[in-house]
Amino acid sequence: MHELHVISDGRLHPEALAELAAAVHPMVDYIHLREKSLSALELLAAAGMLLQAGIPPAKLVINDRVDVALAVGAAGAQLAWHSLPPAGVRGIAPGLRLGRSVHSREEAAEAGRQGADFCLYGHVFPTACKPGQQERGLEQLAEAVRWSRIPLIALGGITPGNAGAVLAKGAAGIAVMSGICGAPDPAAAARAYRAAVHQAAAQAEALNTVPAPGGGGEQA
Repeated sequence: MHELHVISDGRLHPEALAELAAAVHPMVDYIHLREKSLSALELLAAAGMLLQAGIPPAKLVINDRVDVALAVGAAGAQLAWHSLPPAGVRGIAPGLRLGRSVHSREEAAEAGRQGADFCLYGHVFPTACKPGQQERGLEQLAEAVRWSRIPLIALGGITPGNAGAVLAKGAAGIAVMSGICGAPDPAAAARAYRAAVHQAAAQAEALNTVPAPGGGGEQA
């Protein structure tokens, strides 16, 4: 089943973020707490607010700070290239699901070799979160999927309308930031993304079950 991740965009006060997370979590698989401006202590408090708002620890991923992830019992940690390497984290936190942020097919392959459980690849389409930066596009996404030894989650400019095309290239799921966190109605946006993911999964299953030409059927 394709995964749907939502990533905080650093623009909301932790209390507002906790309220948003509570509204969308039934529709998503993981919520990434990505608040680069917060100290470890502030991030710990923000994670606590999410948990108090009813976010299951099994859905919570902490960006970069492995110590905070362990302290709150989060499901995982998302590691950037400046973070501790997955192999090193595995030795101190064997139970965490480790993601690695990647931007090329080579980095996707290396993330698997380093022991990450999944990689977050972007940005696929133009996005306001990365102004002036060239998007990778669907063909580079497909190439990264082929090189990756681990599930690849696609990120960047993904909408309910283009999510199907992304997943058709082999991505194991999609990650959304402003499309949900910046939406007028985040819960409605999350439902639209979940519906798109379900539709893509159904289409893939239908393609896989179609008999090959000339095959199938009973012989007289």
